[in-house]
Amino acid sequence: MQKETIKNIILDLGVVIINIDTDRTVNAMKGLGFTNFQESYTLFKQTNLFDQLEKGLIDSYHLRKELRKHIQKEVSNQEFDEAWNAMLLDFPKDRIEFIKNLSKNYNVYLLSNTNEIHYKQYIKDFKKEYGFDFNSLFLKTYYSYQLGMRKPDINIFEFAIKDSGLKPQETLFIDDLEVNIKSAQKTGLQTIWLDVSKGDDLLKVLDGF
Repeated sequence: MQKETIKNIILDLGVVIINIDTDRTVNAMKGLGFTNFQESYTLFKQTNLFDQLEKGLIDSYHLRKELRKHIQKEVSNQEFDEAWNAMLLDFPKDRIEFIKNLSKNYNVYLLSNTNEIHYKQYIKDFKKEYGFDFNSLFLKTYYSYQLGMRKPDINIFEFAIKDSGLKPQETLFIDDLEVNIKSAQKTGLQTIWLDVSKGDDLLKVLDGF
């Protein structure tokens, strides 16, 4: 990849911009009485529950209804949502400032797998902390649950490329999951895998941009 040819940058959200700790949700769900949430979380992935959720094919009501089957007591929507959102941590200030500076020289986009409950929470949290709309950091945002498709399906990359009129050879995509990187590469996008196991961070992998 030649840095000089890059005009557009597409960022992932979780880990890349916002810090995530899924263990917090596992523990919060246990606190509600969902004692085997860790095992069920894996099972739900295998049965496409979360895939459907992140594609917007099922809504928050149906997610709560499905998970309540595993909780042997009454749990309010607020209690459920707080546990579900417990994994959402902070937006580090240095990353936000870095993205704002990136936007001075590049067209910056967001492409994220997310769901309605998480979306509403981190949009609210960001506005409270920074005083402006999170989405305004980007030229355009692409959220899986609003589009009916998700990474690593190649169609979401193709949609973002076509919708924004991007040239893949001039566009850099950054994600913390290798499977998403490999899928993006099939469209011709330039890529950087932000590998947290190697201590990667947004500022580190984009050093020099």
